[in-house]
Amino acid sequence: MNLKSILAFCAFIFFLTTAQISSADEVIVGYRHLADPGTLVYNGRVYLYASNDDENSYDKNSGYKMKSIVCISSSDMKNWTDHGVVFEAPRDVAWAGRTWAPAVIARDGKIFLYFGNGGNGIGVATSSSPIGPFKDPIGKKLVETETPGVLPAPNMWLFDPMTFIDDDGQAYMYFGGNGESNVRVIKLNRDMISVDGPATSITAPAFFEASWMHKRNGIYYFSYSTNPKAQMRIDYMMSKSPTTGFTYGGIVAAQPPKNNNNNHQGIFEFKGQWYHAYHNRAVAYKLGIPTEFKRNLAVEVLNYKADGSIEQVTYTADGVPQVEGLNPYMRVEAETMNDQQGVKTETCSKGGLNVTHIKNGDWIKVRGVDFGKGAKRFSASIASIGKDNKIELRLGSPDGKIIGTLAVPNTGDAQTWKEVSCKVDGAKGKQDLFLTIKGAEKPEVNIDFWTFSAK
Repeated sequence: MNLKSILAFCAFIFFLTTAQISSADEVIVGYRHLADPGTLVYNGRVYLYASNDDENSYDKNSGYKMKSIVCISSSDMKNWTDHGVVFEAPRDVAWAGRTWAPAVIARDGKIFLYFGNGGNGIGVATSSSPIGPFKDPIGKKLVETETPGVLPAPNMWLFDPMTFIDDDGQAYMYFGGNGESNVRVIKLNRDMISVDGPATSITAPAFFEASWMHKRNGIYYFSYSTNPKAQMRIDYMMSKSPTTGFTYGGIVAAQPPKNNNNNHQGIFEFKGQWYHAYHNRAVAYKLGIPTEFKRNLAVEVLNYKADGSIEQVTYTADGVPQVEGLNPYMRVEAETMNDQQGVKTETCSKGGLNVTHIKNGDWIKVRGVDFGKGAKRFSASIASIGKDNKIELRLGSPDGKIIGTLAVPNTGDAQTWKEVSCKVDGAKGKQDLFLTIKGAEKPEVNIDFWTFSAK
């Protein structure tokens, strides 16, 4: 091998290595475009609330048009359930035309969702459930430019709210954008839908947007997206107070791979581990479509040093461990998955969503299904107007070992549901399960939910 060949081979190996290091975990609901994650840990699940980039055009000059919020959730950090649109303007909030960058918090039996009307004011919506529906309880902006303490601020972007309840019960909302002196914090009353006093200022080096507050071991961490000059990374400051005394701490996370544009984080603790949720544009890059207004969600582990400072996030291809196996012996919504090919979701006549658009060769992957001593039967709620379709239950890959085959009936309508079942053999222990569709290209197979049984 000559020197030129050796150099070429080394370059290829370097490319493979760096590609693996720089690729982000992009498997969270990869069939839709979501961004700006807000987080809620509630009753054993983590909920992510996102700006709905499916509403944005592919046109690179179209701008951001998101007018609804989508919610997804997980109990194991690997399989995510799509709950669809939970809040929309003007359907649920007559005064607003946009719903950007949500933040969600629970208090006194209610869930409170905060959002930006573009960059022109902040609203609030409430629900009795984390998956909505959310409704506007006050009929106006919660915070606007006329709110005392918001101005003066040069070229203020009045958006990106983040609401935090301290250990003493006092609630704060952080917001603002487009300037180091444009960070604002305001107290909220116990009702969470009214403010208590004027907003006050916080100065953050290279502050651009995406205010976020979390507290750990008595330390308050204010994190945010830096401006383009600082590469739109996520930086943070630390303090012993939620409103004053902040000092610069360093970098939470560099600009994500496959992003090269705006950045937004949601930091949360779930089952004893801290996480960094964010968005990138990996799915759009993979699909070969314009990337600017088509973002997708991702998540990484967040760790701390002994002195309380944050270890900079390392972006990985699959770096978030599954915290528990998925129980297949209870009802599993079909829109719960780790990965997929060809999947879409739609509103189901039985409530919630169902999986649709899956056809010959498409598949759903469910990570770490814990079959225990073994499953004997598989059942699913199916709707289809096709014939000669089937669902192959496979382990490990879309063409892995078959443990069962479910014949898909013609139910007469795409929203007429029938529960059908098949025998299962060889499903033991913890396995990655694939539901692989075989049959006609059209019409597609719809699935509402599925379950296994040990008898």
